Amino acid sequence: MLGHLTDTIHGVVNFTWPMLIISTVIMVSVRLTYLLKEKQKVVIYKELLMLCFAIYILCLFQVVTFQDDVQWSSNNFIPFTEITRYSITSHLFWKNVVGNMIMFLPFGFFISYYLRAEKLKLPIILTLIASIAVEFVQMCIGRVFDVDDILLNLLGGTIGFYIYNMFTKIGNKFPNVFHNEWVLNIGAILALVGLFIMLI
Repeated sequence: MLGHLTDTIHGVVNFTWPMLIISTVIMVSVRLTYLLKEKQKVVIYKELLMLCFAIYILCLFQVVTFQDDVQWSSNNFIPFTEITRYSITSHLFWKNVVGNMIMFLPFGFFISYYLRAEKLKLPIILTLIASIAVEFVQMCIGRVFDVDDILLNLLGGTIGFYIYNMFTKIGNKFPNVFHNEWVLNIGAILALVGLFIMLI
């Protein structure tokens, strides 16, 4: 099961890596130039989080706008129709059900982080808006509109919110030394390196 999920993530990386390299180089160079020109302090962990959010949005765009050859009859407006189609052990279940849920998990996390959200209301509203926008655009460009995708995206955004709050509560229990900017910077760099190694 984990293998299906790993294959899906690697598929996304293989599909988006040219865009990721070009976009990352441009964003980092422009951002660093701005910070140096304005003589602003570079807080590494905050900059890495901002970069990760931007890269996530770009990957999301690449994935959801990839062209499919479908017909109008493929659209699904009835909740739970697609979710219940697949066996839980099948590759399609992990790709279409778990994949759609995980796709919006980072969205819920980042939105909660930037809003400092303590309640689910705002993250879930913003996740719903983003998910409806994705499905509407997909329908307009010849892909499938699927109401089940919206439900799964909402679930993913909700999980992202709870992961953010879990990290916040755990982090608040750590001694003050772990809230030091340099400790957070080193932790962010190590996490990024670990993620990179996992994806290659």
